[in-house]
Amino acid sequence: MDPQVPKDKYNGVWLIFFMLGLGTLLPWNFFMTATMNFTSRLADPQPLSERNFSANQTEEDTRSVLQAKFNNVMTLCAMIPLLAFTCLNSVLHQRIPQKIRIAGSLTAIMLLFLLTAILVKVDLEPLHFFVITMIKIICINSFGAVLQGSLFGMAGLLPASYTTPIMSGQGLAGTFAAFSMICAIASGSALQDSAFGYFITACAVIALAIASYVALPKLAFFQYYQESNQNKPSEDEENKMDLLKKDQSKQGVSTAEEDKQAPSFLGIFKKIWVMALSVCFAFTITIGTFPAVTVDVKSTIAVGGTWEKYFIPVSCFLFFNVFDWAGRSLTAVCMWPGKDSKLLPGLLLARVLFVPLFMLCNVQPRYNLPVYFTHDGWFIAFMVLFAFSNGYLASLCMCFGPKKVDPSEAETAGAIMAFFLSLGLALGASVSFLFRGLV
Repeated sequence: MDPQVPKDKYNGVWLIFFMLGLGTLLPWNFFMTATMNFTSRLADPQPLSERNFSANQTEEDTRSVLQAKFNNVMTLCAMIPLLAFTCLNSVLHQRIPQKIRIAGSLTAIMLLFLLTAILVKVDLEPLHFFVITMIKIICINSFGAVLQGSLFGMAGLLPASYTTPIMSGQGLAGTFAAFSMICAIASGSALQDSAFGYFITACAVIALAIASYVALPKLAFFQYYQESNQNKPSEDEENKMDLLKKDQSKQGVSTAEEDKQAPSFLGIFKKIWVMALSVCFAFTITIGTFPAVTVDVKSTIAVGGTWEKYFIPVSCFLFFNVFDWAGRSLTAVCMWPGKDSKLLPGLLLARVLFVPLFMLCNVQPRYNLPVYFTHDGWFIAFMVLFAFSNGYLASLCMCFGPKKVDPSEAETAGAIMAFFLSLGLALGASVSFLFRGLV
């Protein structure tokens, strides 16, 4: 190890990156956890006595149009801005200062969640509430995309292991939200009170993330890598300028400038395309299956009992988030297989097997496929392997991507990796309708 490199005292930089990762996804996870509060406020305002019910109507049939469309529209309003702004960030990150992108995004998200917490206590017409909620979702995911892309870009400047705390913090965010959901069910809290608690907690976590980011530039370990990254491009630029002066009689200045800039983005992608497509495929399979298919699995061992009430919150949401977090965190101590191994993309391709495995569990209602794995234990075993493999393998891709390029290109590589992660989320949300429909 280079003796000039300062130590990460008390793992301060690692912990700050973990806190920033937590601040990236905890607000959105709490937003998803409070979905029942949102849909309950979209019910048809006319009294029950004035509604027309048929004898065979189910609870699903009596939902208002806004309630029926809420989840689909929410997914659309979340994924399109997430993908668009991650793409924008990967192209424009060099023109907008890092401080504005990260601190500005965190502040904007905190203000949006503060507004969401206030609106929990305010009565609004269902249509107005629906429109305001969708606008907030678009804004939250737009700022979240810029924040996530900037964080992975910033982590790309540091050793590969410093992408792990971001991924681990994001994994803990889901675990924390799932645990909060179970506690709310156990306490019997009103939907409104639970939702208010989620959003205030999210605001507090974002405030801590902002404080952590403010402290980050003061740490010697982070300063060293940031300064060394700034110095390297300037040396390269000087060498390039010398070459340009020698060739000026043969080439125009404008043509040389184009040659210097045009290949950079595409050139970086050519170096990391395996990792980028691998992380995209990982999240396409994960989001395509969870929660669209897995949330409809019914318990077969405790129908009508307490376990039935906790079955999906525990075996689907809690188990997924705990083991996904465990997989992400394991990359802090183990990075096998290596960044040039063909086994890593091979293992990610093999995860497609989880799609039919979950489809053949007791997903209800179902119209096409038989139930082959009836016992709850099968579903839980599949969920543990599915979540752990997603967390571990996707984290490896995110860690290795920026390390396959030169240090001066690492931030751009990190931003490209974040774009493909978001692309995977968007593709997963799209194919989830197909996967669920096949059942």
